[in-house]
Amino acid sequence: MKNYINWALRLIPAIILLQTLFFKFTAHPDSVAIFSQLHAEPFGRIFSGVLELITAVLILNPKTTFWGAILGFFTMLGAIASHIFILGIETNNDGGKLFFLAVTVLVFCVILLVKLKKTKV
Repeated sequence: MKNYINWALRLIPAIILLQTLFFKFTAHPDSVAIFSQLHAEPFGRIFSGVLELITAVLILNPKTTFWGAILGFFTMLGAIASHIFILGIETNNDGGKLFFLAVTVLVFCVILLVKLKKTKV
């Protein structure tokens, strides 16, 4: 059972991060609109996509989960701050979905970090 929980803690944030890559890397109009509002189109969109891809890969590998969780934590802090201070909770009539996905990834990264810290002490 413990092994299933460990995998779920890594899979959920990785899947969330990986599913957004299509939108970022194909210049989906919603993604372009978000990063245009942040004055970061196209470089910010592509850079954040690369960061999220690296984060997901690191989180999925048990040997690098710690570094992926650190990277994911700070990346999601930036995303959440962008929503709170610039974009708003709801973007492109998504009902706040992107904001809550970012919060979910951040929470899972914190859980992974706490869990990994406990196992190393």
